[in-house]
Amino acid sequence: MRLKDKVVILTGASSGIGNATALRFAEEGAKVVVVARRAERLEELVNASKELDGEIYPIPGDVSVDEDIEKVVEETLNKYGKIDILVNNAGVLDNYLSADNMEDEIWDKVLDVNLTGPMKMIRKVIPHMIEQGFGNIINTASVGGLFGARGGMAYVTSKHGLIGMTKHIGYMFQDKGIRCNAVAPGSVKTEIGGTVESPNQFVLDKLMKGVSAFPVVGEAEEIANVMLFLASDESSFVNGTTIVADGGWTAY
Repeated sequence: MRLKDKVVILTGASSGIGNATALRFAEEGAKVVVVARRAERLEELVNASKELDGEIYPIPGDVSVDEDIEKVVEETLNKYGKIDILVNNAGVLDNYLSADNMEDEIWDKVLDVNLTGPMKMIRKVIPHMIEQGFGNIINTASVGGLFGARGGMAYVTSKHGLIGMTKHIGYMFQDKGIRCNAVAPGSVKTEIGGTVESPNQFVLDKLMKGVSAFPVVGEAEEIANVMLFLASDESSFVNGTTIVADGGWTAY
């Protein structure tokens, strides 16, 4: 019960890492407000959590829509009266486009979901965390936020930005009792690859040169355990940093 009675907002909860993290947090006693665009997936998550010690409360929403961010935060505060933990997990890929073929629509979508959405969620939540004197923010980054050839240009840019944001917030708000960290997963079995349409083969071929260095493909539950550590008081001295969970891929 490492998260007993903690109130969590978790975005991108309909599948993969978000889904696994929501269930793991609820196992540890948290009240998890799960956010995603697919309402039916959130209901499935609620049903899967009924025997757990915590609870899962669904709010359909899109982190790239300002009104949805307002709704999620206000509804959480109205229901539970506080927000202890924010997990910015929602993310999309970018069809592996690069500088010579990047499309404005793809660039805007990826930056809106992967970087601007987390910023706006944090901006909305952090005044309440400051007022209550504590808070914990966890961002789902990627090894693509550490290296240049782990995705298309928009994706890599967004995740580099997210890691920079994590460092900035972790340092600036430490004296307010607020921590901010990121998790950088490597290759993990999730549905995110299904968002790719007509990938650019030139870029993909270059990226695939490093695939032979994959030591292993991870499970979403393995990343959820890292999230749990960062969400718990066991990580109280961890702040403004990024934990890489990639099975050793970037050690090569």
